[in-house]
Amino acid sequence: MKRNSEKVSVLFLLFSIFFCVCLIAANLLGTKQIAVGSVSLTGGLIVFPISYIINDCVCEVWGYKKTRMLIWVGFIMNFFFVMMGALCDWIPGASYWSNDEGFHAIFGLAPRIAFASFLAFLSGSFVNAYVMSRMKIHSEGRNFPLRAVVSSILGEMTDSIIFFPLAFWGVIPTSELPMLMMWQVVLKTTYEVLVLPLTIRVVNIVKRYEGEDTYDKGISYNVLKVFNL
Repeated sequence: MKRNSEKVSVLFLLFSIFFCVCLIAANLLGTKQIAVGSVSLTGGLIVFPISYIINDCVCEVWGYKKTRMLIWVGFIMNFFFVMMGALCDWIPGASYWSNDEGFHAIFGLAPRIAFASFLAFLSGSFVNAYVMSRMKIHSEGRNFPLRAVVSSILGEMTDSIIFFPLAFWGVIPTSELPMLMMWQVVLKTTYEVLVLPLTIRVVNIVKRYEGEDTYDKGISYNVLKVFNL
């Protein structure tokens, strides 16, 4: 029933597409600051946690090796999108074009912000996948809800700890950074806990359909071994 591990299924392909779309959408939505009660956040909060949910699902069903490939593909697609947006922003507008300021606000991502975002995404995603994989082996496949929450918390903490100081040190008052990072982690985790019943259902359906339930025993966790499936 287990399929050739060197191939990817249609469902894995769909998960990968959705993952990339979430990352790109998070960049676009992140250009707007939103208020949740008295807390100020970026609009990317609406969609970015979904990437961690997909990360958990893929790691649970297909294992760390395919999750590693997914993370790198998502990174490359997101990088390509940001670079094309920056190039288009740099090219002078047509004589009748009158929305340079609005376009720049969305696509003129500062190099500092872009670097912080990419590094934080890679680090947080790989921490999430590693913890999920190791906890599955240790628990012998039990307690998926606990594994999903713990891995996401650690991944999102890594993401926030890297992103906010790199992106906003000297821009936002230093005293505000810890609270901003904490709220990002708390709200993203709450988001994932609320949709956890749906995540569990999706994972169970995919496992049955694919005939896959991978345990990452004896594998290399080297993040650069992208094509080792």
